[in-house]
Amino acid sequence: MSDMMESTNRRFVNAKAAVNASRKNQKKLAAEMKAAEGRRDALIPEVNSIAQQQYQVGNLSAVGFLLNASTSNDFMSKAISLEEINKLHDSKLRELNSAIATVTESKAALDAELKNEQQQLTALTKQKAAADKQIDLLGGGTGINRTITDGLVDAKSKPAEAAPRNADGGFSAEGCTEKDETTSGCVTKRTLHMYKEVRKAGFKRFVGCHRNGGPFEHPKGRACDWSLQKSGFSSADSNDEMKYGNNLTAFLVRNADKLGIYYVIWYKQIWFPATGWRAYSGVSDHTDHVHVSML
Repeated sequence: MSDMMESTNRRFVNAKAAVNASRKNQKKLAAEMKAAEGRRDALIPEVNSIAQQQYQVGNLSAVGFLLNASTSNDFMSKAISLEEINKLHDSKLRELNSAIATVTESKAALDAELKNEQQQLTALTKQKAAADKQIDLLGGGTGINRTITDGLVDAKSKPAEAAPRNADGGFSAEGCTEKDETTSGCVTKRTLHMYKEVRKAGFKRFVGCHRNGGPFEHPKGRACDWSLQKSGFSSADSNDEMKYGNNLTAFLVRNADKLGIYYVIWYKQIWFPATGWRAYSGVSDHTDHVHVSML
């Protein structure tokens, strides 16, 4: 695949992560605002009641209130009562002001998140359109997901454990730093994580990841070829092999967002996060293995 295609899909995945993060923040902010509104609404009648009491016994009438004391003990009692009312009023007023400020701040933050979500959704649309155009230039057309049309596929896949993301929620480029468990070469941390999750899901037939030479992801340690056989590669010639390829493909696509998958190729079809399934006609028709490349 071209560098432009990789860049487009990486931006698509990052924008999608930003949308999800924004929606998560919106839920949190909406809950905070609702709680603050509840505190505000409960405090308003309390503050009004205390203010009325304070007006009756404190402020301008405080001297008269105290002078009406019949004894020294009564005077002290009234003085303490007045001080307590004033303190309670100040405390409740500060609490009310804090609740009102929280509502205002949460509302402003929520509005900003809504705007951010719209911006990221616009970015998603643009990246999808760009990816569609690049696929057309590369000679791919609209395809049909064979895993659905053949019917030889499980309805659900095991959930994969998510790969680490960067601070923005996307997937940064990684170097070939980890030992490849399938060859003597190396793979990225994300590729190794994907490899282990696929095996954990039960797909343990022959696989090869790192491969020297070539312009694409294998020499960068960012791709694996999953055979349908226990050893070597041979085109699917039985329902068992076809279903194995279909189920493996379904697992990868269903968990693509968690694993950081760039694209999947299987049985003359290619899948990208930004475009979905398309027809594929490359050097290999991939009828003998499932190819997965990582961001």
